[in-house]
Amino acid sequence: MEKNAKIYVAGHTGLVGSALVKNLQSKGYTHIFGRTIDELDLMNQQAVFDFFEREKPEYVFLAAAKVGGIVANNTYRGQFIYENLQIQNNVIHAAYKNGVKKLLFLGSTCIYPGEAPQPMREDCLLTSPLEYTNEPYALAKIAGIKMCESYNLQYGTNFIAVMPTNLYGPNDNFDLEKSHVLPALLRKVHLAQCLMHDNWDAIRKDLNRLPVEGVSGDGSQEAIQGKLDKYGIQKGSVEIWGTGKPMREFLWSEEMADACVYVMEKVNFSDLKPEGKEIRNTHINIGTGKEVSIRRLAEIIAEKTAYKGRFNFNAGKPDGTMRKLTDPSKLHQLGWHHQIEIEQGIEKLYNWYLKN
Repeated sequence: MEKNAKIYVAGHTGLVGSALVKNLQSKGYTHIFGRTIDELDLMNQQAVFDFFEREKPEYVFLAAAKVGGIVANNTYRGQFIYENLQIQNNVIHAAYKNGVKKLLFLGSTCIYPGEAPQPMREDCLLTSPLEYTNEPYALAKIAGIKMCESYNLQYGTNFIAVMPTNLYGPNDNFDLEKSHVLPALLRKVHLAQCLMHDNWDAIRKDLNRLPVEGVSGDGSQEAIQGKLDKYGIQKGSVEIWGTGKPMREFLWSEEMADACVYVMEKVNFSDLKPEGKEIRNTHINIGTGKEVSIRRLAEIIAEKTAYKGRFNFNAGKPDGTMRKLTDPSKLHQLGWHHQIEIEQGIEKLYNWYLKN
């Protein structure tokens, strides 16, 4: 990419998009732009087509998506498949029609089968059924991979799909209903810690920044406590869905962004096509290749936040997939490796949360 190229980051204010913008700026790119949902609704096909025709971006990072944790994925199944398909269809097709030089589509490792061999290689895609709770989201992301691949084969585009593992970092989603396990658990522990010390000023400050189901810090103590109880946050205890046995891999979002920019700068679709075989599974895993149990994750969060309370694992709630570890060998062969381990990352995220 040229340093003065027009680079559009779709979803530039979110966890992934904001990390991409920061990384691009640090590398000297000078013409980066995005649009908020109020400025551009990516589900509106005509609005997206008009935007691309008017702005003519040369490079596109497609980081906009409807995302969430196990509860949100299982609850809003229709929204997750419809909104993600709509967003990616509009952006990818508009990029093709307007001659975008390269597009990077960001998916998720939930695209892999629920019983995929561990660690998960790119070629295990579509080999067996998906994990049920996130099937709609996964199907949408698989469609995005295949759309990029198919457009490359039919139209000669240079669209690359990357599949990051579970991400966490600055500008994460800490909504207790809709966020992923790590930011949700970090916030639960913070609030439980505040309850243990009867620090209602800190609790009200937290809820004023991000209300829980409409209840802000201005609500009555009874109303606030009622919402915290609903999410398993009590004085000296935090409830966690499942047994704590599932293993998960986590990648610091700013490192994911670095990997994405690296791929955009150095990797083309032609580098990913297998020789003498059908052209499939050209996407790239982005991960650490390391995993930690949900129980151990909770322990690390307790260590980094000085939380002395209990964790209550609710085995009556779903665990989700028991293991979901990526094989990042393809990315390693292309020349990129992660640096930040989970203990350091959680400490960095908690410090960011307290400040922001």
